[in-house]
Amino acid sequence: MQTTVLILMLLGIVALSLAAAPRRVGAEGFYSGRSSTGQAPGLWVLVLSQVTTWIFARSLMNAAILGYYYGMAGTLAYAAYYGSFLSGGYIVGHLRRQGARSVQHWLSDNFGMAGAGCYNLVIGLRLLSEVFANLLVVGLIFDAVAGGGGTLAIIFVSVLGLAYSAWGGLSAALRTDVVQMMLFLVAFGIAFIALVLSPGFSPLAVVTAPGVAGSWNGWVLLAVAALQVFSYPAHDPVMMDRGFLADARTTRRSFLHAFWISTLCILAFGVFGIQAGLAGAEYEGQLIGTWSAMFPPWIFMLLMVSLLVSALSTLDSALASSARLAVEELGLAARSLTGGRAVMAVVMAAGLALTLWGNATLFDAVAVSGTASMFLSPVLVVGLVLRRQVALWAYLVAWCAAMAGAFAYFARDWPGIAALLPEGHKYEQLLVICTVVLVTGFAAVLAGARKG
Repeated sequence: MQTTVLILMLLGIVALSLAAAPRRVGAEGFYSGRSSTGQAPGLWVLVLSQVTTWIFARSLMNAAILGYYYGMAGTLAYAAYYGSFLSGGYIVGHLRRQGARSVQHWLSDNFGMAGAGCYNLVIGLRLLSEVFANLLVVGLIFDAVAGGGGTLAIIFVSVLGLAYSAWGGLSAALRTDVVQMMLFLVAFGIAFIALVLSPGFSPLAVVTAPGVAGSWNGWVLLAVAALQVFSYPAHDPVMMDRGFLADARTTRRSFLHAFWISTLCILAFGVFGIQAGLAGAEYEGQLIGTWSAMFPPWIFMLLMVSLLVSALSTLDSALASSARLAVEELGLAARSLTGGRAVMAVVMAAGLALTLWGNATLFDAVAVSGTASMFLSPVLVVGLVLRRQVALWAYLVAWCAAMAGAFAYFARDWPGIAALLPEGHKYEQLLVICTVVLVTGFAAVLAGARKG
């Protein structure tokens, strides 16, 4: 019965998304998100689009899993990444004041093709990870609810997601994001209220919960987030793309509103993981199996709907940003509907292949891409904010350090890499890696900087 309900809900979400997508769209709407009359998106379209693409299915699951293991410390650590809206808005403001139309535009002006190329490689991997991780959550949901069929669900959702994303590009993503965010808020809001009003819920116990593994590694992860939060938004093309769609005042306000709304949603979803730990529930199936045993069926289904909505909202935005990256920044296809749709199909196919082959540890994708992005911190602080001219060699040293750090975390279990890392939990190793990357990057950039 639950499987039938879940399939019907998924079809309903897709049908509403298709209904919200524009009937006709030109190249300008496909790549720049403007309406058929040439209007830029308004404040709340931007806000809801920013929020729903950042509280994606992987993030919701990460917040809950970290809450289960490390209590409120774990959930706060993941919520700290949502400070990216503040740092991202700050970066976008500086870029716009210096006349840049994108991060790539500024990097090209300052570091040439090599600078933009290194950046594009990182964000290309980021976009692939978005597709991979959200499809993975879809598979986990169907495996937990139906006892199987996750692979078929992943393929089904990838085809449907590609269909309506390719229909209207960024214009469709913005409009469907609004519908999907409203669905998410209703479904998740009802589930959260039911949790808070349940007899065994204690706000004090939730706030002070150490998690089933103790809170120490949650605090370590909070320190990692603090090191990554400045550079993290700059390597997210979905956020950066939305920083150049409307006027400066509307954009600045959209980042501020997106910050507090998304942070509250992440903290609230983390509470479901914390509560599972407090109830002594066994960890099963990335918590999805745990919740199915803990909650009444209707609450469980609302949580699953929340995750499915979040997965679809991120897929369409990731595909739209992929098309813009390949066409407008890399010039790999003509700036046409056909060119953009071809790019979307390739990216979806690659993400699908990674999902069917890949690792089911959801936080690893965040940790690896977050570490890879850290070369941007010294470059943006010194070059963009302080307006110093940074030598290309210094930029490349910072980039290589970040790539080496990301690889070291990804391959931390390989004997040769493990010998270089300190003994300890993987998050303690990640903190050491991030510190070394940041110190190396700043040392190189400061050594290679001069007044403009």
